[in-house]
Amino acid sequence: MADVLTQAQIDEMLKNVAMGADPVVTAKEESEVKEYDFRAPKKFTREQLKILDSIFENYARLLSSYLTGLLRLYCSVSLVNIEEQRYSEFNNALPDYVMMGMVDMGIINDEVSETDIIIQVSNAITYTMIDRLLGGKGEYRDVNRDFTEIEITIMSDIMAALSNLLKEPWMSHIELEPRLIGIETNSRVVQTIGHEDTVIIVALEVEVNGVKSIISVCVPAINLDEIMGKFIPRYTGSRKKTDKNRETERRDNILNGISTTDLEIKAVLDEINLDLYEVLTLQVNDVIPLNKNIASNITIKVGERAWCDGKMGTYNNKKAVMIDNFIEN
Repeated sequence: MADVLTQAQIDEMLKNVAMGADPVVTAKEESEVKEYDFRAPKKFTREQLKILDSIFENYARLLSSYLTGLLRLYCSVSLVNIEEQRYSEFNNALPDYVMMGMVDMGIINDEVSETDIIIQVSNAITYTMIDRLLGGKGEYRDVNRDFTEIEITIMSDIMAALSNLLKEPWMSHIELEPRLIGIETNSRVVQTIGHEDTVIIVALEVEVNGVKSIISVCVPAINLDEIMGKFIPRYTGSRKKTDKNRETERRDNILNGISTTDLEIKAVLDEINLDLYEVLTLQVNDVIPLNKNIASNITIKVGERAWCDGKMGTYNNKKAVMIDNFIEN
């Protein structure tokens, strides 16, 4: 219910109008006015942005684990926000020299057009990682210059890994094979996205060795709208049960893939330690006594793991081992 004006407030308002003064706009009235850009209307609903939030929260966790293992330093990655804006606004906020990875999402769906996104790593994070990987402590020094060939080569491998990490968070929604297609260090010459195109900017805050900065993921809205149109129905209604046939097929493919793997199998009579002098003075017909009874079983190893034991014998005029017991590990 609106506030009721007192007689004194009404008299003051009429007096101001009579004197030609502008009416006073209260703070409450100002707060009710919201800006809206009709040239770039919002394309995504809260539900859609909520799904993106879930995807990139998962991506942030994977990114944190990867950077921690790569740098041997504790790295924390968290999702800051997901914002819809024009690409020109994002591009104009970038410095002259910047590390940007051009990534092909590789959507495995004929109804979705090719989707190229940008992963932009801030210079603070870039130079911190380079310093650490080249043997330093991972310290950041503010440098206003273009990147060297060696630095670009180092970051190319990292960018490729950041691209591959996108696969797992998205795979529960749509199949894709992301891959790095190039590195760009000058944001002004990027032509993959039009300056007036609407994009989704995902900001991930990275903290490593006391340095806090941002890794941004820039996705064209028109492509993202096509992608989300393929998986959103699964989440607007009740969640479907896992397809048992598909799961069985996946398991069979894994088993078929590893069934032809070569493994080294060794039948070990026994193991004994000899001094170096004893080894150097070994002669033909020398006897090395083993700490095992001649009638006891020998151990069969798969790789370095004891798998079973059995008895020595012959089969088709060849040495063989008959398995007696499997060893529980």
